[in-house]
Amino acid sequence: MKQSAGFTKFGASAMTLIAMMASFGLLSLSMRSLPLGTAYTIWTGIGAAGAFAVGVLALGEVATPARIGAALLIISGLVLMKASSPD
Repeated sequence: MKQSAGFTKFGASAMTLIAMMASFGLLSLSMRSLPLGTAYTIWTGIGAAGAFAVGVLALGEVATPARIGAALLIISGLVLMKASSPD
């Protein structure tokens, strides 16, 4: 989304919208087998950790130990949330 410059660049804007639709579609699929709270928590956590990874790897953002630790805590929370969900 950052690369779309406020949705003024067509290519980046189109990719953002496609990614958003795919994201919602995958959330919908996950809710077929997971409780709403678990599915939504995992969806938002993947978005947060993914945004951090893209920022560091593709956009040159700084990866301080504290930021890496925070991302690892998010991922740990996702694993625990899924592990504690009834199957």
